[in-house]
Amino acid sequence: MGLDQYAYARPPRKRNGDDDEQICDWRKHNRLQGWMEQLWNDKGCPNANEDNEEFNCVELQLTESDLINLEDAVENFELPEATGFFWGTDSYFWHDENDEPFPENEYWYKQHDLNFIAEARKMLDKGYRIYYSAWY
Repeated sequence: MGLDQYAYARPPRKRNGDDDEQICDWRKHNRLQGWMEQLWNDKGCPNANEDNEEFNCVELQLTESDLINLEDAVENFELPEATGFFWGTDSYFWHDENDEPFPENEYWYKQHDLNFIAEARKMLDKGYRIYYSAWY
């Protein structure tokens, strides 16, 4: 149990997720979840429903502009601090596999996040739509 996060690309002209291609996943990256939740709120909480008013199991579409803003936040070490039940330790202060702390302005998921952004941009260029979703 915990925070599981996914990003996927939906082919052009497809309405549901039957043909989605997963492009990235994360486990307990609480700062990314905080950033995505703020984006969801800024967009007016799309896809929220009466049963689920929080940003959990909600599909959030990401635009090129969103990816630019995310990349800036990643590069500038500006993902917001975020906590939740079973969300794990602060994403910025995880140690590497040798239990060594990361240098300043680096963190466990940084390269993973940048790889996701690059892949998402490639898929957008092909006409796919990009979505983020998390379950906790």
